[in-house]
Amino acid sequence: MKILMVFTSHDILGSTGRKTGFWLEEGAAPYYVFRDAGVDLTLVSPKGGQPPIDPKSDLPENQTPAMARFKEDKAAQKVFATTGKLSDVRSDDFDAVFYPGGHGPMWDLVDNPDSIKLIETFYNSGKPVAAVCHAPAVLHRVTYNGAPIVKGKRVTGFTNGEEEAVQLTKVVPFLVEDELKRLGGLYEKKPNWESFAITDGRLITGQNPASSTAGAQALVKLLTSMKAGAKVA
Repeated sequence: MKILMVFTSHDILGSTGRKTGFWLEEGAAPYYVFRDAGVDLTLVSPKGGQPPIDPKSDLPENQTPAMARFKEDKAAQKVFATTGKLSDVRSDDFDAVFYPGGHGPMWDLVDNPDSIKLIETFYNSGKPVAAVCHAPAVLHRVTYNGAPIVKGKRVTGFTNGEEEAVQLTKVVPFLVEDELKRLGGLYEKKPNWESFAITDGRLITGQNPASSTAGAQALVKLLTSMKAGAKVA
């Protein structure tokens, strides 16, 4: 089982001058879900090398067991520090793609032609696509059979309420919840910060950082059933 993880390379939070990047839990937790399931993992980002970590994601109140494990794991740290380039990868080499969130993807992945083409190639060839938290925003220009990939699909992603809670509603290019709805997605959510992931066919989305484990587990479950011969539309 081979999974591609696509990280952001963007580290500036809009016009605020503050730092951003990927949310550490959303990288670490899925990484270990995949590793522990025996998945062959490849990590990439638009610029390659170390993806920026959102400093807020590493504050004391945001620590998780997966993050603690990551900080003791020199081998994992090296993998994260040496991501390949997004433009160099092909969907043919993988079974699925997974996008961790954080605010960074809102600037460098949502309109990235390499990312859009990659997701479309994965999906068109019958492979799963997964994204959590802010990362479902990377689907906003992705089409399938001439329509938005999320149209008519049950989806979730960072909620308007969660964006308001972190006071970044006016900073992000668009609100994930509003955009998924605008595109015809059947948007669902749980209360702020609760774990919530949805699998609809070959599309998996998670609501927030707490949903990254569930989203990764859902992807492993889906791939396992597909490899056992299950047909998934």
